[in-house]
Amino acid sequence: MSEFPNVMRGRILAEDQSGQLIHFTREDAHWEWMSMSAQRLKPGESYPAATQGEEAAFVILGGRCLANWGEGERSIGGRRNVFGGLPYCVYLPTGNSVKFTAETVCEIAECRAPSTAKLEPKLITPGDVQSSLRGGGNASRQIVDIIRPDFPADKLVVIEVYTPGGNWSSYPPHKHDVHNPPAEVDLDEIYYYRVDHPKEGFALQRLYSYGKSEDITVRVADGDAVLVRSGYHPVVAGPGYNVYYLNFLAGTSRALAVTEDSNHIWLKSTWKETDPRLPLVR
Repeated sequence: MSEFPNVMRGRILAEDQSGQLIHFTREDAHWEWMSMSAQRLKPGESYPAATQGEEAAFVILGGRCLANWGEGERSIGGRRNVFGGLPYCVYLPTGNSVKFTAETVCEIAECRAPSTAKLEPKLITPGDVQSSLRGGGNASRQIVDIIRPDFPADKLVVIEVYTPGGNWSSYPPHKHDVHNPPAEVDLDEIYYYRVDHPKEGFALQRLYSYGKSEDITVRVADGDAVLVRSGYHPVVAGPGYNVYYLNFLAGTSRALAVTEDSNHIWLKSTWKETDPRLPLVR
C-alpha cells in the first residue's frame, strides 16, 4: 500500500520476469467487498485458482493461455496487451476452480467478492463484450462492458475504459456511495491502471466529497490501483499518454446508478463531438 489509503502500488517486474504484479485482500484494503490480484506467467507456467464462498472474474490483460474451468482446456486471449484488442474473461462462481497455463507471456487480472450464489462458470469472449463511446470533447472515452449488470453473476461488475492522452474520464464526476435506488446504489470500485508508455505515462485521479474533509489528488502509474470507497472520483490522462483502467465494482446492488456532481453537469451541453482518436481498440 502507498502513503495514501486509497492507492495500491503495482510491482514492477523485468520484461522477462514472471510473478505477482499486484495483490490485496479485502482485509488489506479495510473494506467489505473486493480482493484483487494480477499475475504474469511465462510460457509453460500455470496459475490454478479456486472459489469457496466467493465469485471471481479473471480478465486476460495480454497474451494467450490455456484455460480449464471444468469443460476441458481452451485457448483464450490473444491481444498483445490491453491496448491491442478486446478482452477474454472467465467468470467463476463459488465452488469452482480454474487452471491457466501460459502459451505466450500472459497477464491475468483477478477480482473476488463474497458470494454463495449457485451459478454457472462462463467464458466471455471479445464477441460477447459491448464497446461504446461516452462523453464528448476532451471528456471522450471508450467503454468496454465485460460483465454487465444483466450478466448472471452475484456481486461483480467488470468494465474496461480507454481514455486518450489529455482527456478526462469518469466525467462529469459521479459517485455511488449511497443506497437510494433507483437513483443511486452503494458500490465500491477498483481502478486498475495501465498506460501505453509505462515508464513515462501517468494519470491523475481526484477523490472528493462535499461536506467532508476528503479531497485528495493521486498520481497513478502503470500497474497501480485506486480504491474508490466513497465520493466523486474523476480521472485525467497525462497528455501524450493513453490510459486504460479496469473497473471492478461490487456492493449492495449490481445496478450502475450514480449521482453526478451538479456543479459540473452543465459541461455536457458544451460537447459538440466525440474525440476522433476513439475508439482506441476495436
